[in-house]
Amino acid sequence: MDSNKKYWKGLEELNRTPEFVEKNKNEFAEPIPIEEVLSGDGLSAKTPRRDFLKALGFGVGAVTLAACQRVPVHKSIPYLIKPEEVTPGVANYYSSTYEGQAILVKTREGRPIKVEGNPNDVFSKGGLSAQAQASVLDLYDVNRLKDPKLNGTDAGWTEIDAFVIKELAAIKAAGKNIRLVTSTINSPSTLAVIADFITAYPTAKHITYDAISYTGIIQANQNSFGKAVLPHYNFDKADVIVSFGADFLGTWISGEEFTRQYVSNRNNKSLVNKKMSRHIQFESGMSLTGTNADVRIPIKPSEEGIALISLYNAISGTTLPGSKKLTNKSADNAITIAAKELVAAKGKALVVAGSNDVATQILVNAINSQLGSYGTTIDLDNPSKQYAGNDAEFVEFVNELNRGDVAAVLFLNVNPAYDYFKGADFKAALNKVRLKVSFADHNDETAGLSNVIAPNHHYLESWGDANALEGYYTVVQPTINPVYNTRQAEHSLLIWSDNAVKDYYTYVRNNWNTNLLPKGGLSGQKGWETVLQTGFIQTPANTPGTYTFNRDLNGVAQTILSHSSSLTAPDGKYELQVYQSQAIGDGKRANNPWLQELPDPVSKVTWDNYAAISVADIKKLKLQEGDVIKVEANGYTVDVPVLAQPGQAQGTISIALGYGRTNAGPVGDNVGKNAFPFYSFRNGTFQTTAVSSFKDTGIKSPLAQTQTHHSYEGRSVIREATFTEYKKNPAAHSGNEGSHKDYDKESLWDIPSHDRPVYDWVMAIDLNACTGCGACVVACNAENNIPVVGKDEVRRRREMHWIRIDRYYSYKEEGKAESVTEEYEIAKLDNFDNVTVVHQPMLCQHCDHAPCETVCPVLATVHSSEGLNQMAYNRCVGTRYCANNCPYKVRRFNWFNYWNDSRFDNYLNNEHTQLVLNPDVVTRFRGVMEKCSMCVQRIQAGKLKAKIEKRPLKDGEIKVACQQTCSANAIVFGNRNDPNSEVSKALKSERTYYVLEELNVQPGIGYQVKVRNVSELEA
Repeated sequence: MDSNKKYWKGLEELNRTPEFVEKNKNEFAEPIPIEEVLSGDGLSAKTPRRDFLKALGFGVGAVTLAACQRVPVHKSIPYLIKPEEVTPGVANYYSSTYEGQAILVKTREGRPIKVEGNPNDVFSKGGLSAQAQASVLDLYDVNRLKDPKLNGTDAGWTEIDAFVIKELAAIKAAGKNIRLVTSTINSPSTLAVIADFITAYPTAKHITYDAISYTGIIQANQNSFGKAVLPHYNFDKADVIVSFGADFLGTWISGEEFTRQYVSNRNNKSLVNKKMSRHIQFESGMSLTGTNADVRIPIKPSEEGIALISLYNAISGTTLPGSKKLTNKSADNAITIAAKELVAAKGKALVVAGSNDVATQILVNAINSQLGSYGTTIDLDNPSKQYAGNDAEFVEFVNELNRGDVAAVLFLNVNPAYDYFKGADFKAALNKVRLKVSFADHNDETAGLSNVIAPNHHYLESWGDANALEGYYTVVQPTINPVYNTRQAEHSLLIWSDNAVKDYYTYVRNNWNTNLLPKGGLSGQKGWETVLQTGFIQTPANTPGTYTFNRDLNGVAQTILSHSSSLTAPDGKYELQVYQSQAIGDGKRANNPWLQELPDPVSKVTWDNYAAISVADIKKLKLQEGDVIKVEANGYTVDVPVLAQPGQAQGTISIALGYGRTNAGPVGDNVGKNAFPFYSFRNGTFQTTAVSSFKDTGIKSPLAQTQTHHSYEGRSVIREATFTEYKKNPAAHSGNEGSHKDYDKESLWDIPSHDRPVYDWVMAIDLNACTGCGACVVACNAENNIPVVGKDEVRRRREMHWIRIDRYYSYKEEGKAESVTEEYEIAKLDNFDNVTVVHQPMLCQHCDHAPCETVCPVLATVHSSEGLNQMAYNRCVGTRYCANNCPYKVRRFNWFNYWNDSRFDNYLNNEHTQLVLNPDVVTRFRGVMEKCSMCVQRIQAGKLKAKIEKRPLKDGEIKVACQQTCSANAIVFGNRNDPNSEVSKALKSERTYYVLEELNVQPGIGYQVKVRNVSELEA
């Protein structure tokens, strides 16, 4: 498959721009500033006295005191008497919940330092997203509110309670309306508290508002089947998947769960049985899901509805009124192919759409009904409860505010002053409200408009529960005492409604004893303790029913066509689509530096959003990457830099949501621009597409991208095959027919074989399973104390991530050329619309013949007797020879003391954040090289545990951080000396190959060839 394909990371690499060529001459873009080092101008390797005082001062004391108490706690315990469950140097784990997903929280000496997925969780079986991994850092954010506020000044809880109760009583006596506005709540106990609050204040109403809306799907199911639910999708039961703009491996509904399901039909275990699902993606902007599709067809937003009508016609054999063919010939041909394959897979087919338009989703329901998907790949009887927002209800709420019909508003986990598309109108309307209460833990954009802020706990300080999927209940329990003077929002509501039970822990416990434990076959104290240990209960699932669509589609088709016509951009204008980024999402976690510095899975941009435009349009408009353009749509204008995005549909622009915060905190403030005002409200739902225009401002704003910071100098590192080729000869593209070539015969050194009698630690990475999500990058940050360096440092090619996800584009080359530059000029611009993508995790390969070891003058990097390439940090003098000699470019140099240099205060240097550090891993200092250690601290802990228990180490007992968080199980780590270990079996796969094996560095990480289920014509 790769014989006529060229792989490249970015246009600058493909085009060999002068800047790219110059920067890739050396491993480091800049020399060490020797003069600054010698002068000691703020760059001392020693901890400054200011930071030393911070490390011992009152700020740390707040967290330390919180950590030194029994967890869960109900009374303070002085650390003079050691808590029974706290042993210095030994981690404790507690079950809890992150947004409905069961997790395990690792604590050291009473402070949470890491979250992991619960391996028994039904959503992802232990996998965890980047946002979940980063959530522990938010606990130590010094920008959280430390006290409640009344009219902008700090106040005590007694004062807050007296004021709110008095105001609510007066409003109730006057018969005025009270509104409680929240994001989707699937906690049974929280919903019960809200019900009790409404009982106490009969004019109160609960309004659910989600900035990222799925109202279109919910209303479509109500319209089609009389069930207003968000379905539970089963991608693992689908042999053929067709998606229209649904990023189901990324941000759509439940990415971690869908990833696990999707990969189960495409990973090594599936391929061994010669089985692989087929995935066709239609979309405008290149999404994470699009990069993983077997076939991806770029279409404009205005073409999506027409394409769905064409698909319905082809499947049903009918013709809906007003039907018309797509002018996009490749899309039209793909629809014909997709229809045939879906019909052939009837009962095991699935069609999904990312649109929030009700009519579009009704048509999708009709298609899935024709394919017999209900009861198999779509389950309406065990629905997801992750999103329940009602767009029309919230718009009517704003109208109520404008009319002066609301006297009190309480906001919980929502920020409409930022993410409502008519933010200015909302702010003006809110001024008419007498009592405005926010439960925000930061003084965010909406909290700043409130006269009462009753700051909520971080979820790691809270009690609670969740019910994200029908029949699946998880528990939330605190892992540390409240760091600041905050209080759980439910506790406040209980007090303000004069509830008989005012302690929320007691309320949750009573609710479980009465309503939930019996469902799981448990009861009493023992049942409650069992739940706290396991983290969840699961009740018997409802039997999925089959549903037949029997509605008239004539009006639906006309509505879709009308919507498509309104989106069609005239000459000189472009179709705009806004979307969620993988890291920042809806912007609630914009103040988290781990997420801001996580490269976007597709563009590899950090610390910014941008206008993604097709390569052809960029060239036609004579723009360059980093040029700032003024984009206008729906009466809103914003200036954003341009990104040339291969795979972007021509005539379209994509901009990420979640940026442009003004009250997030020093990390997230004024990073990027707010794209929520590009929303519109149509037919009862928020729409994410619009007709836009733009013009060049003449300003340059270079993006901080990581995609081409590390070059292989044209060497081939990706191997790819079609499913057809793989079935004929599984070893053809791995170069593994029979056995790997013996490169020792051509070695420059006479190196004897290494003697590893017990352990030989190695890794296998399945390129067919890796989706490129980046969760492993954040997990590695958290586990190994990897610092954040900020946008300017990333621009200087100084990012510190130990593991990176390389993203490679490719397309069929047409014709021959003597140089890369000529090929770029000869290639049709349309080729850039139809690129395919491969994601490759790259980390230290722990080579047996490691070239870094031979050039280190001080033996700072040496090989262990267990196959690990090790670093002795206090030997390293920073010559950087090892990085220059590493063919994989996976070593990182500490240009500064990122952890305690005052210039990085906005990122990780403050009096609390350092408490998230893993005490088992040293923080590195200025002038030292670092790189992946294969989580050697976990290896040693696992060996020690087995030794204490006087037993052999079990396979799978040690999981490295990147492996543990991967929802796709793409990474396998273990002992190669154990022939029955999972890693040994994986490395024996016919698909296994080693990157740059020809250099004879003998890497310890094997990759499995990427396989796509495409026909020879599509390849």
